[in-house]
Amino acid sequence: MQVDPRGQRLAAAITTIVLIAVLVTGNWVLLAVQAVIFAIPTFLGLGYAPYGLVFRTLVRPRIGPPAELEDAAPPRFAQAVGLGFALAGTIGYALGLTWLGIGATAFALGAAFLNAAFGFCLGCEMYPLIRRITTKIRSDREVPA
Repeated sequence: MQVDPRGQRLAAAITTIVLIAVLVTGNWVLLAVQAVIFAIPTFLGLGYAPYGLVFRTLVRPRIGPPAELEDAAPPRFAQAVGLGFALAGTIGYALGLTWLGIGATAFALGAAFLNAAFGFCLGCEMYPLIRRITTKIRSDREVPA
């Protein structure tokens, strides 16, 4: 599957706003909602991403098709990374471990902001590195016949 990178940047911008609101308010329920928003494309695919739906229905018809598309696997991986941080932050805030809530939310915010402001998807950049490492580990475990 191929995706419009402009949609990923819009999603990152909305996520940035949500995560700033979480840090300002300490509202773990809002962070839990963001975790669900990360979970949907992680488990179902980017075609089901709520912020992607906003982009496809309200923004893309007005700006036209993209100059290029990108592979969906790296952004989907980035959503999974965001989910991990959002879950850690939600657990931290909910259990009164404010330092964990703030720290995990701040890491997620940093990554979302990089994508929204500069088009640099940190999770997308991690994806090929992790694939290379996991492929190497798997090939090292195989015994030659």
